[in-house]
Amino acid sequence: MPDVDGFDEFYRGSRQRLLGYVYALTGDLAEAQDAVQEAYIRAWQRWSTVSAYEEPEAWVRVVASRIAVSRWRSLRSRARAYLRHGPGESVPGPDTATVEVVTALRRLPEEQRTAIALYYLVGMPVAEVARQTAAPVGTVKARLFRGRAALAGLLAVSDLEEAADA
Repeated sequence: MPDVDGFDEFYRGSRQRLLGYVYALTGDLAEAQDAVQEAYIRAWQRWSTVSAYEEPEAWVRVVASRIAVSRWRSLRSRARAYLRHGPGESVPGPDTATVEVVTALRRLPEEQRTAIALYYLVGMPVAEVARQTAAPVGTVKARLFRGRAALAGLLAVSDLEEAADA
């Protein structure tokens, strides 16, 4: 645990100057606040060493300005990459069948939905589903059976509605 003697007083006496300095460097108050906060965290973690420096505020000021410059460089690199490569490939939305299955799953009772998700989507064996849900194996099998039957009915209704609309 760092030696806290004098840190609070140091912080209260220097934070406004330091924030003003970093704000002048960045031109962005939120970025300045983040950099200054990170610098004070680092000073706090090493306070027994930093407090022994002739000018602890200078150490925190250098750390804060380096953090701000590092963030600026990172943003600049990302902006260059964006300009060079353009936006990333967009991820296509889910297909109609996936949306229908998810919609149908949402209409199932929670116990059935959980059993079906763990068994079919996660790939757990029935015994593991039973352990995870704190239910007997027979109960899990019944939930799977009823859930499949309900899904079949819900998805068949969806197919019939689609055919009627066509």
